[in-house]
Amino acid sequence: MSKATRIRQQNAREKIAAQRAAARRAEVRRRALITAGSVVVVVAIVVAFIVIKASGNNGSSSGGSGGGVTGTALPASVTKDITSVPASTLNSVGVGSVPTYMASAEGGAPPLTKVSDTALTSGGKPEMLYIGAEFCPYCGAERWAMAQALSRFGTFTTPLHGIHSSGTDTDPNTPTLTFYKSSYSSKYLTFTPVENEDRNRGALQNTTSAQQALWVKYDTTNGSQGYPFIDFGNKYVLKLPTYDPGVLAKMSWAQVATAMQSPSSQVAQGADGTANLITAAICKMTNGQPGNVCTASGVVKASGSL
Repeated sequence: MSKATRIRQQNAREKIAAQRAAARRAEVRRRALITAGSVVVVVAIVVAFIVIKASGNNGSSSGGSGGGVTGTALPASVTKDITSVPASTLNSVGVGSVPTYMASAEGGAPPLTKVSDTALTSGGKPEMLYIGAEFCPYCGAERWAMAQALSRFGTFTTPLHGIHSSGTDTDPNTPTLTFYKSSYSSKYLTFTPVENEDRNRGALQNTTSAQQALWVKYDTTNGSQGYPFIDFGNKYVLKLPTYDPGVLAKMSWAQVATAMQSPSSQVAQGADGTANLITAAICKMTNGQPGNVCTASGVVKASGSL
């Protein structure tokens, strides 16, 4: 392990604290926008959206903005690499570097927390709820794993889009995906993504009252909620990052997707290891279906960490 990696892991708690502080500030801002009714506020919102749109239009696949809030459509070859990581690679990785990262950065915290609540469903299927933000580097790391895991149960019916996290946050310009305006189809589960804020910390998608209630219930620290948050059918929740976004630094989307194919790469150890954990949690929602996915050796290994 390099010195730079050790330093990033040692500082992870401070990074997460800063992230949650940012989320708290964002929540205060959202509440102010919701409750305020003055013309000045309305004008400010309109101006902000114009500025954000202009910034998005000036972005590119190689720039920090990654094409703005809707992102840059990824080539089919990159999407295939993300969504079709070989079973042999996933089985070889198992949980990868996740336990080591959690032990170092979170004092041994479990990657996912088991909860007991009324089943979370949508459309007659168990629901996986994700709340994140495009500026957030930790969300950025998790999305690679989420996209890979979800592809084992269904299909993204709109092209995956690449973006970069904030250029002024920790791990600036982390290459990632966005689930904003994405569509996903599965006979096993419903995936509900909420990208709460864009990469400039502007409001993007609001949570519903029910979603907000779950977020508050399961992920409140010092009076605020953090990113990323994932609720797996009210059976498990993920509220902490599972691997270091720093391993993605200065990589292109294609390079990350390619690295996910190599079991020994730091990217695969983090993203594929997390993908196996997410897959194991989804299998708890779907009662072990489909069998060929839920009985894969990498998923079975990951189940031991739930």
